[in-house]
Amino acid sequence: MNFPEHTVEKIGGTSMSRIHELRDSLIIGDRAGEELFHRIFVVSAFGGITDLLLEHKKSGEPGVYALFANDDSDHGWLGALTRVAEAMAEKHDAVLDNPADRALAEDFVRDRIEGARSCLFDLRRLCSYGHFRLSSQMLIVRELLSGLGEAHSAYVTTLMLQRAGVNARFIDLSGWRDETECSLHERISGALSDVDLTSELPIVTGYAQCREGLMREYDRGYSEVTFSNIAALTGATEAIIHKEFHLSSADPGLVGADAVRKLGHTNYDVADQLSNMGMEAIHPNAAKILRQSKVALRVTNAFEPSDPGTLIDEAPADVPAVEIVTGLNVVALDLFEQDMVGVKGYDAAALEALKRHKVHIASKTSNANSITHYVEASLKTVRRVVADLEKAFPAADISARSVFIVSAIGRDLGGLNAFSRGLVALEEAGIEVLAAQQTPRNVDIQFVVPREQADDAVIALHGALVGDAASGGLKDAA
Repeated sequence: MNFPEHTVEKIGGTSMSRIHELRDSLIIGDRAGEELFHRIFVVSAFGGITDLLLEHKKSGEPGVYALFANDDSDHGWLGALTRVAEAMAEKHDAVLDNPADRALAEDFVRDRIEGARSCLFDLRRLCSYGHFRLSSQMLIVRELLSGLGEAHSAYVTTLMLQRAGVNARFIDLSGWRDETECSLHERISGALSDVDLTSELPIVTGYAQCREGLMREYDRGYSEVTFSNIAALTGATEAIIHKEFHLSSADPGLVGADAVRKLGHTNYDVADQLSNMGMEAIHPNAAKILRQSKVALRVTNAFEPSDPGTLIDEAPADVPAVEIVTGLNVVALDLFEQDMVGVKGYDAAALEALKRHKVHIASKTSNANSITHYVEASLKTVRRVVADLEKAFPAADISARSVFIVSAIGRDLGGLNAFSRGLVALEEAGIEVLAAQQTPRNVDIQFVVPREQADDAVIALHGALVGDAASGGLKDAA
């Protein structure tokens, strides 16, 4: 594909629910003529829709997918699918003012929801014959349902912009009623092959149906992977993610809006550390695609379109500094065996058990006779891992404790004495430090503290390591 200079920009689900506000600022604003174009927008589903289609991301409340997967013949998923249709109607009615546009959106929702309903019914009927297993099709079902949300939001956004006089074009990568089998790159290339970026504004679904199966690898991080692949394939000058907040030196709701500063500029190394701490600027696999393609990433506040936000690239820091303090609730899974010293295999067995149960490892420490993994997982999952390890090492002492990792992160922490200053700050705040470590790469420092002292630890560490640079309110990093 040979495109003129352009950007690829993603709008997240929370911001999508206010897309009518973004129409007049971020998308159109004071632009006119060709200035409206040279951009590709990748959109997520409207806020809350994917939760209804799959399951609630935080509470785990079942959506259509979860109810269908556990259907015991009461067909609860049918009611859930109806609720999705009603929620979609509420979303597009809040965005679209014109009755004709609302009617088109209603028809679109009806076609997709009824199509999905028929598909799921047919799949149930097919599997009832015994030769087909529903379990082998559930990942495809998950992908089918996911695509409904992004297709709806992209279609509605296109209608809204066309009504405002913008030559917007709906680009559906969801594979709806498409019998061709293709790779992700082929799906993107085929959909964008005849787009004229000088006179059209593509509105692209964040979900892309492809041979690789995005849900299998990335689950609900698929939209950022689609976004980064589009940026890489089209040779974008910049990839931009519009969020509802700035990337700041800490959570402003916790340490105070007047105490944090906007990062302004950082690199992909810091983005990776943030992702590891559960504070994703971008999905780590999406960041990898952009980094390898030499496409810089910009993270902005969607509702402050004049602010350049934070640029993420490969540039080193001008001066050493702690850029952000964040943390993660984890479980400290400790394996102690007196005879471990000098014996190989303990670490491999622990890693295998964690991998088998799909547990995210945030950090790890070890000494002569103990290995501690700090994992992000439910206690139920951790208990299963413990049971596996107890079978493998019956003489070992295995324990699990809920703790919190608070981390100071920056492109270059060299020469700051941040480790010792952090320990002093935590001690002065009356916070017990259970463990601490800094790697030779000098990009992050981790302190493990009791979970009940999590907020106090972030506040204390931010005040000691970032506070002076942030006095006076939200500022750009140096």
